[in-house]
Amino acid sequence: RVPEATPQCLAAMFTRPLQASLQSVRAFSSSARAPIRESRHFINGEFVNSKTDTWYDLTNPSTGEVIGRVPEATPAENKLAVDSAHKAFQTWRDVPITTRVRTMYELRDRINKNMDKLSANITEELGKVPTDAVGDVIRGLEIVEHATSAGSSLQGRTQQQVASGIDVHTMQAPMGVFGGVCPFNFPAMIPLWMFPMAIVSGNTFVLKPSEKDPGAVDMLAEMSKDLWPEGVFNVVHGGKGVVDHLCDAPEVKGVSFVGGGKVGNYIHERASKNGKRVQSNMAAKNHGIILPDAQKERTLDALVGAAFGASGQRCMALPVVVFVGDSQEWIPDLVARAQKLKVGPGAEAGTDLGPVVSPESLERIHNILGDAEKKGASIVLDGRGVVVEQSPNGHWIGPTIVDGCDLNNPAYTEEIFGPVLTIIRAETLDEGIKIINDNPYGNGTAIFTRSGAAARKFSHEIEAGQIGVNLPIPVPPYFMGFTGSKASFIGHDNFFGEGGFRFYTQTKTVMSNWWADDLSEGVSTTMPLLGHNK
Repeated sequence: RVPEATPQCLAAMFTRPLQASLQSVRAFSSSARAPIRESRHFINGEFVNSKTDTWYDLTNPSTGEVIGRVPEATPAENKLAVDSAHKAFQTWRDVPITTRVRTMYELRDRINKNMDKLSANITEELGKVPTDAVGDVIRGLEIVEHATSAGSSLQGRTQQQVASGIDVHTMQAPMGVFGGVCPFNFPAMIPLWMFPMAIVSGNTFVLKPSEKDPGAVDMLAEMSKDLWPEGVFNVVHGGKGVVDHLCDAPEVKGVSFVGGGKVGNYIHERASKNGKRVQSNMAAKNHGIILPDAQKERTLDALVGAAFGASGQRCMALPVVVFVGDSQEWIPDLVARAQKLKVGPGAEAGTDLGPVVSPESLERIHNILGDAEKKGASIVLDGRGVVVEQSPNGHWIGPTIVDGCDLNNPAYTEEIFGPVLTIIRAETLDEGIKIINDNPYGNGTAIFTRSGAAARKFSHEIEAGQIGVNLPIPVPPYFMGFTGSKASFIGHDNFFGEGGFRFYTQTKTVMSNWWADDLSEGVSTTMPLLGHNK
């Protein structure tokens, strides 16, 4: 998820097997520098060169080098994409669901065949280590597989004889054009949360990838050629102008968004005013709570991995740990584990943490840490001075651990979105639960304990939407749905699972009465009373 935007940067923010894939990532990323490439829109089944005068630089965060340019779509290009999707919907909605499902099987196969290229691109444009880049694609692929269940998941309900001679049934009907606005941190997974579910449900789609790493979506667009009729799937690059068009165009029936809180609330407000559905996954500040009876070694391993994996650039990272009672004695061991992590280019063997996505992100992290220190926090592990000799111009910051915070310190209140872990201390489980529930966000949380009673109490009383028991990143499986809550979600229905199908369809209820004769029984002006005698 993208971190919170300041007013000044709000517009810009809009703006085979595993081993074979890992080898390909390293080979791709260590090759000679390729020519500067330009992203193209994908509209009406073909790639289109933009006529814009505004371009974003695409940067390799491990080297700081500009590797491409991304266009800001013109108003005409935005309109063309939506018009193409609207036209395609008129016929795609009538394609049998069995046919639509078969296209998902084919999409799954094409993604599998291109797993190495997709993951290599994610490592190049975002800096993820190869295992994490492959995981990005695989977790998205799971949603494509979930989309193949549409034949059963979109079934309606039927009840005969709700009154004499009257039957009722429901159906889940497609609605039209949907839009998607994606963040930088999962360039394959998040788009795949969106358009497969919409398309298999009978809708058409216009997707805006992040301008920071659009390559994975460009590859998915290439894979979609000849898979669906022209206009069913469209990609438009850019920033706020694309978002505003998706929120305003009357042909667009809903918008899916994952990103920061200010942008997510902006989209929800603007699109909702125009009568559209919105699902908006937003900011997070996930807490892990550690009880003294937890299994120490496993718990510390889990905390370090969840806090610093992907350089902390995950909406389900674990950036806050609440140590309860005697578990506070484990803090030095936690610091020692984090110190051992290797920072470097994602494609380099042995790297644990790659770069953060941009110089602006790096500067923001530094500023928050500086403010945290001024307000009394102690940085017990400081990654700000990390040096990566082979790539000095990358956006580097090492694992950082902040202690001594009160609950008003910016290290606690801000979504830092970097490899920073904030320590909070509590004396009891009840105190820890109150700390977590008082936080405005509710994406996820976790408890580490051997006690079933403590785990049940925590699960029952905590207000976050996704809860892990001895599991630091409790992202649900694809068939369950993503259930962030509080300030971490706003909108109609959550992503994937049953909610994903509900978001992209309208429930229609049909009541039918078939007369066996044509005899008048007289005019009745009273309210029909089902199942009641006259």
